Amino acid sequence: MAVAELSGLGLIREKIGANERLDFEDGLTLMESDDVLQLGELADAARRRRGGADEVYFVQNLYLNQTNVCRVKCKFCAFAVTQKQEGAYTYTGAELVEDALRQRELTGFTEIHMVGGESPHVDFDYYVDIIRKLNEAMPEVHLKCFTASEIHHMTKLSGLTHEEVLRELRDAGLGSLPGGGAEVFADRVRRLVAPGKEHPDVWIDTHRTAHGLGIPTHCTMLYGHVETYEERVDHLLRLRDLQDETGGFLAFIPLAFHPENTVFERRGWTFTPGSDDLKLIAVSRLLLDNVPHVKAYWIMMGLPLAQVALHFGADDVQGTVVREEIFHAAGAETETEQKIEELVRVIQAAGRVPVQRDTLYNELRRWE
Repeated sequence: MAVAELSGLGLIREKIGANERLDFEDGLTLMESDDVLQLGELADAARRRRGGADEVYFVQNLYLNQTNVCRVKCKFCAFAVTQKQEGAYTYTGAELVEDALRQRELTGFTEIHMVGGESPHVDFDYYVDIIRKLNEAMPEVHLKCFTASEIHHMTKLSGLTHEEVLRELRDAGLGSLPGGGAEVFADRVRRLVAPGKEHPDVWIDTHRTAHGLGIPTHCTMLYGHVETYEERVDHLLRLRDLQDETGGFLAFIPLAFHPENTVFERRGWTFTPGSDDLKLIAVSRLLLDNVPHVKAYWIMMGLPLAQVALHFGADDVQGTVVREEIFHAAGAETETEQKIEELVRVIQAAGRVPVQRDTLYNELRRWE
């Protein structure tokens, strides 16, 4: 067994050296390998072969959630509530602007990352108004807002197509889409963890449409629940296919499933081990040869493991992430904000060069 595994990784090493694209079977070989250190070495070598250097990026950003009221009851979610539940909220555009401006006095964020529930109690104009007001109040801040699932929800509210919804939001000031809502694309997984959500092809089509309108997006995978290795690899290759077609993805963010306060916790699920997080980072970097960046999302894995992930193919630690709520509702015990100085320290301690970026990866500041 060990000999066969080493042989498999050896063949993959040869492919990487020859700049050959890895296929589904290669992905499965990588996922099934227990040699996590060798996976990290392969991923870092592939990253450098594709032009990566010692730079590690981060952005100064603010997280906003416009509402936690949601029509969908995803089994992995501990954030969503109904309108009648205690703690339910839906903020107006004016309230979000007031909050953001108050935060702006404390931190000079260049990006607002905003996602929320799919409330049936608002209309499409509500979303357009939020984007317009935020853009008018802070035109220099990039608005990275709304998952593909939220965009699909807006089509149901408005009767418009995905393209029409995205066009209106773009014209109001939307800069890019985050990658959430992808979960795992496999139909079997979707039926088990998010039975009320739209078909995964809608996520693909929404991002394809955004790319066609000049709206860059991000891509994700939520792993560590009921998916198989085969389904993980299939998900990554579907993302790679779309990137071949459009070139519109800026970065891939693997999201480890947090079971606390969800139905999965009651069924015995626990947090993913760090070795699995590192494996997923490495395999993602190896398979997604056309996506420029892979993020080690410290809010989920913690800064120490994110630091290790920088040697497993990741070249981005996301950002200052002021006030993240969704993953903390599901039991994330990391801080809800990091100072720039701490991110710089962690990156430098990993032997890398910290680079503060904007959302589109334009360099704003470098620490040599």
